[in-house]
Amino acid sequence: MTVIDFALPAVTPVDSVDWSAIPSPAFVLDESRLRRNLALISHVQRESGAQIIVAFKGFSMWSAFPVLREYGITGATASSLNEARLAREEMRGEVHVYAPAYSDSEFPEVLALADHLVFNSFSQWERFKPQVVAAREAGRTVHVGIRVNPEYAEVETDLYNPAGPFSRLGVTRREFRMDLMDGVDGLHFHTLCEKDSDTLERTLEVLERNFGDVLSQVKWVNFGGGHLMTREGYDIPRLIRVVRAFREKWGVHVILEPGSAFGWQTGWLVSSVLDVVHNVKDALLLDISVSAHMPDVLEMPYRPRILGAGDPPELDHHRETSEGAGGHPYLIGGTTCLAGDVVGEYVFERPLSVGDRVVFDDMIHYTMVKTTFFNGVKHPDIGILHVDGSYECVKSFGYEEFKAKLS
Repeated sequence: MTVIDFALPAVTPVDSVDWSAIPSPAFVLDESRLRRNLALISHVQRESGAQIIVAFKGFSMWSAFPVLREYGITGATASSLNEARLAREEMRGEVHVYAPAYSDSEFPEVLALADHLVFNSFSQWERFKPQVVAAREAGRTVHVGIRVNPEYAEVETDLYNPAGPFSRLGVTRREFRMDLMDGVDGLHFHTLCEKDSDTLERTLEVLERNFGDVLSQVKWVNFGGGHLMTREGYDIPRLIRVVRAFREKWGVHVILEPGSAFGWQTGWLVSSVLDVVHNVKDALLLDISVSAHMPDVLEMPYRPRILGAGDPPELDHHRETSEGAGGHPYLIGGTTCLAGDVVGEYVFERPLSVGDRVVFDDMIHYTMVKTTFFNGVKHPDIGILHVDGSYECVKSFGYEEFKAKLS
């Protein structure tokens, strides 16, 4: 991580974890790593003067919310009625809500839950403004924002680019309606995806150029998510400097709502080998599913890291120093009937057999929130590896959860 002027909490060494003692399959949050991230996030919040809230679309493991509150994280951002309810019931702080569109049936409930409410378009704001006005007249404090699209982004993957061509997310300068700003007290933008603070700085330059006249009229600006401040090498001092400068220049309250930064490198998906089959190459069949439990592997796509394993020769150009270069290659596949339920090929230090653990790294942010019950395969437990080394299963899924989802 970037050098900072205080000591971050120590983390549990991976080599000290007894994977065989953790029931498989399971998503495992490491409390020590979460606390390390939270200490850094708390530092940024304190030094920058920004309010940092957790984005549920990236991290919504509510059994860990008491730990977040210890570090001064008192709000959450929701993208749906269900997430807003979770924020109110479990996070118990400020509820910020943004959705691309609100339905007539759900909006009254969303409004009842929200402290900050962001609209994706002026047409949605016009549609629901009477209800917001009525709530305010009844004594509610409801902050209202409009999401804008600066039409600038440095996101390489189109799937995750909110400011790509013809994006449906946010109002461009061409479509912005100054005549409809009565009752609106904030702006929201979200154009980053796991980026450093230099990208934020360049984005703010475009935002100021395109929306400077609007910034001078609002009280708060939400910078959205994508600020991966807990990644090693992230320029923390620049982030603090940029946020401070923006706050002072425009006289506004600044909000950051990262999701990945909270769960980044905080845990694992523990799986077990169910079978080893051979068809020209050896393949491991695991008790997890790529499509049901790690969908980004197929959607993005990306290649997760497996503890104790490395890349095959065609991917690894430095085999002599690569972890897991011992020479036992396996295709890694899941247990659904989908032919493409495959992670890829990895090289292990030793041969694996039925019952051995295969542990996927960095599986807490985004991965957990996207899981499904496809094919009815067993859904991984959710557990916490506590600082004292004890393991707690906080949620186990069974037939009733699978059945309830279908009808």
